[in-house]
Amino acid sequence: MEFTWTEEQQTLRKEAREFARAAVEKHGWHADSWINGYSKEFAREMGEKGWIGLTWPAEYGGGGRPAIDRLIIGEELIAAGAPLAAMWFADRQMGPALITFGREDQQAEFLPNMLTGETTWCIGMSEPNSGSDLASLVTSARREGDEFVINGQKIWTSFGALADYCYLICRTSSEGPPHAGISEVIVPMDSDGIEVRTIKDMTTNRHFTEVFFTDVRVPVHNLVGIEGNAFKQTMRQLEHERGGIDRLVSNQAIYQMAVERADRSDPLIRQEIAALESAYRIGRILVIREVLQQAPSGFSAATKCFCTEHEWRVAQFVARVLGPEATLWNETTKAIAYAPGYTIMGGTSNVMRNILGERVLGLPREPR
Repeated sequence: MEFTWTEEQQTLRKEAREFARAAVEKHGWHADSWINGYSKEFAREMGEKGWIGLTWPAEYGGGGRPAIDRLIIGEELIAAGAPLAAMWFADRQMGPALITFGREDQQAEFLPNMLTGETTWCIGMSEPNSGSDLASLVTSARREGDEFVINGQKIWTSFGALADYCYLICRTSSEGPPHAGISEVIVPMDSDGIEVRTIKDMTTNRHFTEVFFTDVRVPVHNLVGIEGNAFKQTMRQLEHERGGIDRLVSNQAIYQMAVERADRSDPLIRQEIAALESAYRIGRILVIREVLQQAPSGFSAATKCFCTEHEWRVAQFVARVLGPEATLWNETTKAIAYAPGYTIMGGTSNVMRNILGERVLGLPREPR
């Protein structure tokens, strides 16, 4: 692999860095900005810039640009702390899902407002008592005529209180093995029967929510893909979610701050910085492989596991550099406290290792 960046890519990185700096000055700095930095105004600015749907095919309104360009822009914006959360899920997952599995009328209805940053999307995936086992979900969508009637509960639904639409993973049939009978349905969040309760985590962030569905009616027309056969569709989504640059650079800003403050005359400190810098470069290579579609199928589990555990180690390094100051409550220490979430969101590290062992390495399951 040629590890140097082209002149065009270097120019794009400089442009993204300047754009990110201006965004932080205007909208404020956010740790873990792709998940905790919500700004509808900045989402619209991203849309005007043409940086939402940058890699989507031009026939769907996207930029038709190489995937590496999105990585460059995302790396600079997240590392700087620019507030991407209002458009990130739509750009990363929902748009590509509709392009791949949606009908033409769905693409025409939903993609344009994603591209302009007008609509925010949440993902109705995790459920109480299910952990990372997607196939165990029980939220149901029962057909009644030309409508689905939805009942159930989702949890850890980021931006459920702010989103315009929920991309809901639900069960339309209970027959067959657990992964069968799963469907994906677009649910407007202003539908009757939806109750959203925010969850305040220990950093005081409130992007997580519980979402309750009680006899929520949506048209069957909102089904994405094949009814009862969406498990593979969702697995495709998770490849986008787990192998991206957002899983590596969430706390890069506080790391740079800590490096500047650290006593680099101490050989142990220098050794730790060298280890973190090396791990960052390894993680970046793993993400680039995902972006260029050079990684084996399912390998995003390994990428996510390595990168998020690196982010956790970064947070521990920052805390040690700050010393007693790390106990004072500010944006930096909130970012440190948020670090355990890296290895949980999108699938825990233990689950990622199981996926890697079973689906990539082909290791046998332990007999039961």
